[in-house]
Amino acid sequence: MSPFAILSLIIIYFGLLFIISHFVSRKDSGNEAFFKANKNSKWYLVAFGMIGTALSGVTFISVPGEVGNPDLQFKYFQFVLGNAIGFLIIAKVLLPLYYRMNLTSIYGYIEQRLGIVSYKTAASIFLISRTIGSAFRLYLVVIVLQRYVFDYYKIPFALTVLISLALIFAYTYRGGLKTIIITDTLQTFFLVSSVFLTIIFICKSLDLSFLQAFETVKESQYSKVFFFEDFLKGNYFWKQVLGGIFVTIAMVGLDQDLMQKNLSCATIGEAQKNMFTFTGIFVIINIFFLSVGALLYLFAEKNGIQVPVVDGVARTDFLFPEIALKSLGLIPAIVFLLGLTAATFATTDSALTALTTSFCVDFLGMDKSENLNSPNIVRKRHAVHLGFSLLMFLVIVFFNAVNDASVVKMIFKIASYTYGPLLGLYAFGLFVKSKTVNDKLVPLICVISPAICFFISTYSTDLFGDYVFDNELIIVNGLITFIGLFLISKPATGQTKF
Repeated sequence: MSPFAILSLIIIYFGLLFIISHFVSRKDSGNEAFFKANKNSKWYLVAFGMIGTALSGVTFISVPGEVGNPDLQFKYFQFVLGNAIGFLIIAKVLLPLYYRMNLTSIYGYIEQRLGIVSYKTAASIFLISRTIGSAFRLYLVVIVLQRYVFDYYKIPFALTVLISLALIFAYTYRGGLKTIIITDTLQTFFLVSSVFLTIIFICKSLDLSFLQAFETVKESQYSKVFFFEDFLKGNYFWKQVLGGIFVTIAMVGLDQDLMQKNLSCATIGEAQKNMFTFTGIFVIINIFFLSVGALLYLFAEKNGIQVPVVDGVARTDFLFPEIALKSLGLIPAIVFLLGLTAATFATTDSALTALTTSFCVDFLGMDKSENLNSPNIVRKRHAVHLGFSLLMFLVIVFFNAVNDASVVKMIFKIASYTYGPLLGLYAFGLFVKSKTVNDKLVPLICVISPAICFFISTYSTDLFGDYVFDNELIIVNGLITFIGLFLISKPATGQTKF
């Protein structure tokens, strides 16, 4: 597939998103539509659209790529099982709380339970972590587009990023969540179709029927799912499942991005139906992602294709695009590109909307009834949306300037640490009803806890006899925060309402 064809496809794709955005937002572009989609979203559209948000472009290219690692294979499915349990806990515990309090920003719970400084701390944690995490996800996919398209036209990397973010800003700044609900549904359709069609194309290339492909993957060296052998390693079953549960609770249930979509449903019953349906689709689609990975490596072996080497390092992230864009033909290349683009921009547009919502509500008070549709307030919201787009641009350019995979990976890992304090804050608020905290000391606790976890993770093999922390580190992070909050707590003067 030529660079011109890829570029043309991207232009057509965004043209379709602009048309949807125009028709969705032309009648209502006020703050109520931007923040809550007027509280009338259809639960089945939210459930399907959330798949595109939850499965980023990183998942799209990294999960299949990791299957070739003997220590990983289908290990990721253990984590997915934990995710599913976490989603069910969110549906039964957190969603009823958010609906009972009629929240626009979920961090409003912290304000009512622990105090204004704790509230601003929780919102700041989200803003920092989501900005870094979303920028990193977009960065990893933009470098793929840069390699296969924009380098051909000698377009600088920074300009590629700027164009990508400008396009996302253009179709989200007016309608916000109301637009995202519809565009994410379309993008998820492209994402899911891409996964299924890629399996069909590879099976055809390998002369395998669907049942034969299933047996071939099952019998291959890439399909080990459960790892019980060594609890010291990061791939150990219970580490992955427990980590998946708590990562999901923290990074979904305590994250404005995905929860904002749930809160756009009219009732708690519809929001829960959305979560249950989403959970089932999420598990199934990840099975297919892993299967794509095994089939890609089988295809590569048969055709003598090596994992692409970038800057002297083998990059499994590039195996899927390398095969899809160069070895399967025009239609599979188009399908892959649509899936990758959908996964990337469904995640980024949703993140930008959530970041804007959190800042506008948590720091500017735009959810007040008198502020919802004031023209001056709406213009201020547009400025905030533009500001976060530019901030994400700067973060991505920084990642590229660092140009060191280990440093970038560490930055992303540090970003994930920030959800541990959120876990501790909510756990204390929900389970310690008889106490409240010294509000002014909460930011200190939320800084100390990730710092301790960073030290523990860095020196874990020296401190704990070759023990390697993986996703379960977030549990330790949340526990340290919880203990710290307990140490600065005092008896509550009245009965806690929430």
